[in-house]
Amino acid sequence: MERSALLAALRARPPRERVITALDVPSAARAVALAATLGPDGRLVKVGLELFSAAGPAVVERLREIGKDVFLDLKWHDIPQTIAGAARAAAGLGAVFVTVHAAAGRRGLCAAAEALAAAAGGGKPRPALLAVTVLTSLAPEELDEIAPSGEPLPARVVRLARLGWECGCDGVVCAAPDLERLRGELGAQPLAVTPGIRPSCGATDDQRRVATPAAAVAAGADFLVVGRPITGAADPAGALLAITKELPER
Repeated sequence: MERSALLAALRARPPRERVITALDVPSAARAVALAATLGPDGRLVKVGLELFSAAGPAVVERLREIGKDVFLDLKWHDIPQTIAGAARAAAGLGAVFVTVHAAAGRRGLCAAAEALAAAAGGGKPRPALLAVTVLTSLAPEELDEIAPSGEPLPARVVRLARLGWECGCDGVVCAAPDLERLRGELGAQPLAVTPGIRPSCGATDDQRRVATPAAAVAAGADFLVVGRPITGAADPAGALLAITKELPER
């Protein structure tokens, strides 16, 4: 499936499917049980490094068996050949979204995009490839410590996002405060998946650059990633519903 068709299909999902619940737990049993409590509205779930390291590809298969669509968030950052191999494997697992660090460079980004395109066949949708720009946990001074450039953080986000888009990525992962400038410079085409989402009455935890669900969507987010406000709630399905109700209608 070509990029324009894939993006149109993803954006056609109903508002209740714009929230991706992060299953940041250390076992497949806990992840599957938690995903099941979300009910049919909690269709999109994220498998990140912690869960994938503990449970491997089998957890993706188990989640799909109970009707979940998986955002496989492994943030590939390696040599191009290794990234391409990981992309092919993720396509075989049936992931809906996958991630690659934009800092992997032009050849790494192109390798991921080309591998996913080659893995798709028969008109079947391939995973959407998202370029990770700057982690929402990083403050500007921390970013300067690991990658000094003198470039303001918002400009760095846009530069990395543009690189990803040029290399065939379908969109970006970026913080809500970066969305206005990103949309202003890159337009509405790239998909934007935004972590660091906290309900209007929620705590920020260890995130530095956060936003409410409504503010993130208003700024241009297509999908929101929410972890602890849902998974740490006494009623995860109720917490998910409350967040969904904060979203404006398209």
